[in-house]
Amino acid sequence: MPSDPHSTPTHLVIVGNGMAGHRLLSAVLKHPERPERITVIGEETSPAYNRILLSPWLAGEIEREALDLPLENVATAGVAWRLGERVVTIDRRRRRIQTDRSEPVAYDRLVLATGSRPALPDVPGIRLGNVGGFRDVVDTAWLTSRAAGSRAVVIGGGLLGLEAAEGLRKRGLAVTVLQRSERLMNRQLDETAASWLRTELESRGLTIETHAHLAACEGDTDGNVSAVRLEDGRRLPADCVVVAAGIKPHTALARQSGLHVARGIVVDATLTTSDPAIHALGECCEFEGNTYGLVDPIWRQVDVLAARLCGQHSAPYREIPCATRLKVADISIFAFGPVEIPPGHETLTYADAENGDYRRLLLHDDRLVGAVLYGDTAAGPGYFHHAREAHDLSACRDVLLFGADDATRVLADNTTDKLEEAA
Repeated sequence: MPSDPHSTPTHLVIVGNGMAGHRLLSAVLKHPERPERITVIGEETSPAYNRILLSPWLAGEIEREALDLPLENVATAGVAWRLGERVVTIDRRRRRIQTDRSEPVAYDRLVLATGSRPALPDVPGIRLGNVGGFRDVVDTAWLTSRAAGSRAVVIGGGLLGLEAAEGLRKRGLAVTVLQRSERLMNRQLDETAASWLRTELESRGLTIETHAHLAACEGDTDGNVSAVRLEDGRRLPADCVVVAAGIKPHTALARQSGLHVARGIVVDATLTTSDPAIHALGECCEFEGNTYGLVDPIWRQVDVLAARLCGQHSAPYREIPCATRLKVADISIFAFGPVEIPPGHETLTYADAENGDYRRLLLHDDRLVGAVLYGDTAAGPGYFHHAREAHDLSACRDVLLFGADDATRVLADNTTDKLEEAA
């Protein structure tokens, strides 16, 4: 049994067949020094699929088959999939795992890619029938079976909640969204962009309730939800309730195995846990106090871990700023940096309500540190480049709102002029 953490394991076991686990498998299979045997164990019975496409499937815009994630241009000899199995224990001393369905499985190296679970509010009735999340194909299949004309309440006004609400609306349900904060998508949008989004969604038929705090779910005689009650005393009839109010890393297996767990499974810069033979990545892991929900940092984790599992030295994983690029109800959004305006910062704002185009740039000492773009987001990557490189934008402030490319040209011309003067 290999003890060198830099060696290629003979038998690699990946627990989790979601997007992170599938991406890791694909990356490992492309390495010439890949492990001889790989076993993938997943609780879901279906092959790996793209969770990002659950929303268009719910909305009836694509078929279920469009979600599947095939392994392309790689040889899968030596790979075994065990789907519909749940790992119940990890014997770290003997390096083997036990599932709920079969004999123990020995491993040289183990990867936990167990993902996350919906964060359920601690209120009475949250376990009633027809109350569920929007995280996987089972959840989505349940939602697609809801009858047109029935009443749905969505808990959460972030990206996932709004995608669920729009999908259900397109299926003919009457949908109410409950958001605890004062505005929708409060982690990505400022007050103006959030108000525009709310107006647009309400014009399509959604009911939006902000400052809405769930107190309880009420049930009927069959044990199914019949209404939700808010802390202000209001009672909203509901035939189903969708909980999309955040996620929690799925850490139960790691915790019971004695691994170091905080909010997530704690890993170092090589994605290694407190046990050198066990790694974790994706939504279940925690690095330097950070947990993950976006694909960009998870894909970078995969690159680091895949190289390590194939006996190669790679640059360690590190946190780098990332931008959020989303499409909510066919409306493009691009954001990075602080949403609230810190003291000593200034903003540049452009708003074209008629065409649904809004930009708010956040600057500090003539350097771009944040942006919120709503509608036309084509300039987003360019703005993010200026922020990441900490460019002094004092020479191009008057054109900055017209797009990052204009600012880049001004900076280039300014640099040329200075070189010519120096010559």
